[in-house]
Amino acid sequence: MRAVLTWRDKVEQCIYDLAFKPDGTQLILAAGNRLLVYDTSDGTLLQPLKGHKDTVYCVAYAKDGLWSHEQKSVSKHKASSKITCCSWTNDGQYLALGMFNGIISIRNKNGEEKVKIERPGGSLSPIWSISWNPSREEHNDIMAVADWGQKLSFYQLSGKQIGKDRSLNFDPCCVSYFSKGEYILLGGSDKQVSLFTKDGVRLGTVGEQNSWVWTCKVKPESNYVVVGCQDGTISFYQLVFSTVHGLYKNRYAYRDSMTDVIVQHLITEQKVRIKCKELVKKIAIYKNRLAIQLPEKILIYELYSDDSSDMHYRVKEKIVKKFECNLLVVCANHIILCQEKRLQCLSFNGVKEREWQMESLIRYIKVIGGPPGREGLLVGLKNGQILKIFVDNLFAIVLLKQATAVRCLDMNASRNKLAVVDENDTCLVYDIHTKELLFQEPNANSVAWNTQCEDMLCFSGGGYLNIKASTFPVHQQKLQGFVVGYNGSKIFCLHVFSMSAVEVPQSAPMYQYLDRKMFKEAYQIACLGVTDTDWRELAMEALEGLEFETAKKERKKRGETNNDLFLADVFSYQGKFHEAAKLYKRSGHENLALDMYTDLCMFEYAKDFLGSGDPKETKMLITKQADWARNINEPKAAVEMYISAGEHVKAIQISGDHGWVDMLIDIARRLDKAEREPLLLCADYFKKLDNSGYAAETYLKIGDLQSLVQLHVETQRWDEVRGKHLKVDIYVPYAQWLAENDRFEEAQKAFHKAGRQGEAVRVLEQLTHNAVVESRFNDAAYYYWMLSMQCLDIAQADPAQKDAMLGKFHHFQHLAELYHGYHAIQRYTEEPFSFHLPETLFNISRFLLHSLTKDTPLGISKVNTLFTLAKQSKALGAYKLARHAYDKLQGLQIPARFQKSIELGSLTIRSKPFHDSEELVPLCYRCSTNNPLLNNLGNVCINCRQPFVFSASSYEVLHLVEFYLEEGITDEEAVSLIDLEAPRPKRENKWQEIASNNSQTLRLDETVDSMGDDDPFTAKLSFEQGGSEFVPVVVSRSVLRSMSRRDVLIKRWPPPLRWQYFRSLLPDASITMCPSCFQMFHSEDYELLVLQHTCCPYCRRPIDDPGP
Repeated sequence: MRAVLTWRDKVEQCIYDLAFKPDGTQLILAAGNRLLVYDTSDGTLLQPLKGHKDTVYCVAYAKDGLWSHEQKSVSKHKASSKITCCSWTNDGQYLALGMFNGIISIRNKNGEEKVKIERPGGSLSPIWSISWNPSREEHNDIMAVADWGQKLSFYQLSGKQIGKDRSLNFDPCCVSYFSKGEYILLGGSDKQVSLFTKDGVRLGTVGEQNSWVWTCKVKPESNYVVVGCQDGTISFYQLVFSTVHGLYKNRYAYRDSMTDVIVQHLITEQKVRIKCKELVKKIAIYKNRLAIQLPEKILIYELYSDDSSDMHYRVKEKIVKKFECNLLVVCANHIILCQEKRLQCLSFNGVKEREWQMESLIRYIKVIGGPPGREGLLVGLKNGQILKIFVDNLFAIVLLKQATAVRCLDMNASRNKLAVVDENDTCLVYDIHTKELLFQEPNANSVAWNTQCEDMLCFSGGGYLNIKASTFPVHQQKLQGFVVGYNGSKIFCLHVFSMSAVEVPQSAPMYQYLDRKMFKEAYQIACLGVTDTDWRELAMEALEGLEFETAKKERKKRGETNNDLFLADVFSYQGKFHEAAKLYKRSGHENLALDMYTDLCMFEYAKDFLGSGDPKETKMLITKQADWARNINEPKAAVEMYISAGEHVKAIQISGDHGWVDMLIDIARRLDKAEREPLLLCADYFKKLDNSGYAAETYLKIGDLQSLVQLHVETQRWDEVRGKHLKVDIYVPYAQWLAENDRFEEAQKAFHKAGRQGEAVRVLEQLTHNAVVESRFNDAAYYYWMLSMQCLDIAQADPAQKDAMLGKFHHFQHLAELYHGYHAIQRYTEEPFSFHLPETLFNISRFLLHSLTKDTPLGISKVNTLFTLAKQSKALGAYKLARHAYDKLQGLQIPARFQKSIELGSLTIRSKPFHDSEELVPLCYRCSTNNPLLNNLGNVCINCRQPFVFSASSYEVLHLVEFYLEEGITDEEAVSLIDLEAPRPKRENKWQEIASNNSQTLRLDETVDSMGDDDPFTAKLSFEQGGSEFVPVVVSRSVLRSMSRRDVLIKRWPPPLRWQYFRSLLPDASITMCPSCFQMFHSEDYELLVLQHTCCPYCRRPIDDPGP
């Protein structure tokens, strides 16, 4: 552990306390009566905070508040002595108080004392600092206590002490945990900050100061420490925890929690922990020895047994002496200490046996084996010198010297090659005997030779692992970390603090040797670990190269000892095929002879080795013969052979590639319908060859209706398409085809049926816009009505869009009504002859005038509307209304073709009386009020505010009154009550004859129908005279029961809309409602229009369509 000073500052006052911002970016400290805020990154003083008149002793950042918002004030509780320190538990449920009299009081959030801890020193040992361990991994809350009895203690929340008191030999002023609770900082009168384990074991000094340390804290989630002193010094340190470890072959030992050593077996993944209870400074491992350096001693461990998998260590020797060294190495009977330029060899008793003094600093040292007590060491120096030292020899042997400093080195198994990584990240490989540089590779930070193959090494660097065999090119693969060992096919890699064994396949270097015909070396590589296929390839290559010894070894490796079989392979490679076949047969491997002859395309000889007419082997032989025919460009013969062998897929592929439709038809009709794969392949080729009829036949044979429909869609044979369950597959391409052929209305319906609401709406919007621009207002009305129904469908299907879609529905319905009426106005003003009666044009223009109170939709002309209204009003005797229309026209921009007519009309209307004909005045059928022709309220009654219901053809006010159901009555219940058809009294006609002297009189008396007085619905029509708000007619179950079914019209809207109910007040005057668009008509008008157009004039529903 090293402490690196990052920045330092000094103020004039004592630093009593400090605190980090929770994110660690700022530091706030108490200096005298001021608070100072620092930037933790570089120590910049951001701002001083003033406001306190006296010294500030404590400072903290708020995280989640000081007390709950339910409390109106801060609760206060008395303590038995002066409180010197306090600390909350992690969950915030308990508060520990340290007191001047040596007592620790643990209280809950309400201030009630739960635990009282009395320290042995009493008032002579004031509790000066306490802190709870913030670790979430601890099972119990643990509190560290530092008192001026110069003791450090640990307690559980229950008050039970953990372990014994630890003596400090100074007065502690502050104690603080790291963020995860693994370490403790302690500072005080010894003028330094010390690092302890969480169990109280001292690890080292963070930083020495010139005065008492009053406070020290750890930056959140980091290894940075800040120290505040009596003399005003603020010091900011970074703690660097270095990796202390050692490796020998499959065993890796490393330091954990600063005081423990873990030994890991890299192959079996077994681990053993050795608790030292002191700071572990160095670790060395060699064979069955393990050396651990502690501050005041070195422990030498040995394995219990010679078993390679044994993981039990016991103490062999203790050297109770303090040593200063940079590197530590252990051998069978010695330890080697390295201190800068000096090497010392000590026995396990601590006796120095010999010493070596080097010319330069020692950068690397490694044990390379040898007899016990005579081991050899490989040493690399900063000046580039590399030496070999034997522990029983005082003289060092210089192996070579290079120009650059050594960072890492290793020697191969036969001790004749040396790999060095220098300070320039270059891997250099030397021949030790000739001192010749064999090769060098860049981007290396560590290197290791394979302990089982002397010509293979690996090195790491730049995020890659590099494997090099002999002088062949490097084989790379991604790897993070440092290579520290290479054993067989396993590479040991250290990444951060974790060691792992990476299994590396040896196929790449083996094939590199095979390419150079170096069979013995390839065999050695294969022994490290390759696949069965690689082994077989090695044997074949060895046989081809006449390297029979290697091929024989390979066969033994695989457990094959048959000499006849080996000799047969040799004969086959020598071209003596018949001799080889006889040996194969004698060794019981007729299949190998069959394979040999078939590979040679000697099919006549191969038939002699078919095992008792085995159909599988026969099929295999025919297939190979077909393959051969295919390769020699005899495709027709190959097809026949493939069919004979049952290899229909290959036969189909050849026939299809050559465009042989007749052959494909023959194969498809031969195949059983259960053989789907070859039949589907046939169909695909039929489609490619433009024979859709045969493709359809094939799809029908296997029952693949989905593919059949898709075929008809692709070929645009829409009449052949069947099956409504394939809606999306059919209608989407069908709609696209219709759109491409300018059949937009049908395309829109097809999109709708396919469930593509977005495309359907876009097509409709475009159609609507085009119709308006082209003045086809009847079509525009129809498209707006369709748009409204689309919105209603979307509102029903998607609850999330319900409100928005319902708003659009009502808007589009309104536009459809406007354009439907304006169509007649436009034709009247543009065409020389009119097909509508004056009364109809008058009603339509009035309807539009009252509807266009706000914005005027695109295409609708107010001039045309007012012009029509003025002319028809004048013709029908509504002179007052006509005058109003002419006056309005004067304020508008009038087309030239209307100018003269309007000016003349404006003059002549002045000669007419200023009133309207009473025959034209509309009547409200709810309140019987005559409404003016010009109504400022719009198309509602001026008295009762009841909306008028217009005929969709003549635009007369219909004798209908809309009513609503009482809450709780469903639509189904309402219809069933109306359908009851309660009996009603009949009208009676009486004839009365009166005779007098001069005359006879016959009088017809009609009794008053009870309908007017006794009808419950008529009673509901009453309202408060002069009310400004519309009061709807709401009916109960009894009123519904009294109604006749023929008097009620119901608009049965789909969900989420409610049904609308209308009562006819003149039952004898028949009204017809379209079951699709729910528009109302006089029955005679509707029948005439349907006969003319064969459909509804509004929604264009055909007369033979039953509707929804």
